[in-house]
Amino acid sequence: MSGHSKWSTIKHKKAATDAKRGKIFTRYIREITIAARAGGEDPDANPRLRAAISAAKGVNMPKDNIERAIKRGAGIGAEGEAFEEITYETYGPNGVAIMIEVVTDNRNRSVSDIRRALTRGGGSMGEAGSVAWLFDSKGYITLPMENLDEDKVFEVALEAGAEDVAFSDDFAEVFTTPSDLQTVRQAFEDAHLEVETAELSMIPKTYVSLEPAATLKIMNLIEALEDLDDVGKVYSNLDISEEALAEIEA
Repeated sequence: MSGHSKWSTIKHKKAATDAKRGKIFTRYIREITIAARAGGEDPDANPRLRAAISAAKGVNMPKDNIERAIKRGAGIGAEGEAFEEITYETYGPNGVAIMIEVVTDNRNRSVSDIRRALTRGGGSMGEAGSVAWLFDSKGYITLPMENLDEDKVFEVALEAGAEDVAFSDDFAEVFTTPSDLQTVRQAFEDAHLEVETAELSMIPKTYVSLEPAATLKIMNLIEALEDLDDVGKVYSNLDISEEALAEIEA
């Protein structure tokens, strides 16, 4: 899963910038609202809501914002927005698969914005089912590497039922089945190991490797998609070469 690790490294470094722009707050508010609407306002009985709250706290979202989003989703207080969730299956240049998760109150606006970004970036929309089969839904957990004992992480993860663990310079990545995500997350917290991210993710089954110039072109397209207001998450099966990663970091 090295390709996923490189993507996560880039997203990890972008998180502070995204938080400053405030856009990431909007996305988490929508996720919390939908999670509360779908499964109720009690995080203990609603794993998706619990994960969304944890992620929001991870980017220092104020408690009041979180509570208002929960109440809105649960129908308490002000009337909630009519958000809906949509997943678009698309292609970037060179046939790279791109999955786009959207939370929107205006489907026509969202698809128009996505089509425009794809056209400018050399991509295209795909048919339903054309891309989804290339990905597996997994639980995804990250822990900061600072003062981290790799053996301890392995031990806790495997005993809690995790499927795989990977390490990079900045953080550890733990992969689980969707149903085991919260169990493994709780095991880390019980072991007093800091969890930075705990969410459902789409993990590619195989990756596509390209030359650095082509890789950067697709990275630019993905960044343009992520910058759209209605887009929550973007997944791709692009593998990032060390040369391309160096250029991106520079």
